[in-house]
Amino acid sequence: MKTKILISACLMGFKVRYNGQDKPLINSVLARWQQEQRLIVHCPELAAGLTTPRLPAELVGGSGPAALNGDAKIQESDGSDVSQAYLLAAFLALKTAQDSGCRLALMTDGSPTCGSTKIYDGTFQGVTQPGMGVAAALLRQNGIEVYAEGELPALIARIEALDGELTHEEDSYRE
Repeated sequence: MKTKILISACLMGFKVRYNGQDKPLINSVLARWQQEQRLIVHCPELAAGLTTPRLPAELVGGSGPAALNGDAKIQESDGSDVSQAYLLAAFLALKTAQDSGCRLALMTDGSPTCGSTKIYDGTFQGVTQPGMGVAAALLRQNGIEVYAEGELPALIARIEALDGELTHEEDSYRE
């Protein structure tokens, strides 16, 4: 069985980002994985009913884990608190990953939902800081490894290692 990967829809060329754009990650390995039906393409925000385009949103008062605990919020550029919609997005991403058997995720960095190494600092000034979005945090809390698009080589290496483990496990059952 091949390892499944939850992947942000915008990385696959879908125009679902807050500004109505995509952020396509063109790579021959991703194309092969898509052909092998390993990729589970998902946009947490659209799944939660957010529209495209939508106002920019940033985490205020902390990172994804803090927002999951209610200690930080997600706010749009006009000051609206949209935490509940983004928390729903996180839980829907987790459900999709679990229902599809994903062990890994490749998500868009910087997003208040999908960011896994950096997020915007809540000032709407274009400044990033180390941290993760709510979906990335929830996925990690539930044992799903999350990679940012800039970490694709590490994800490729991890898939190769996992597939080797799976092949070995399958062989041991045949003995």
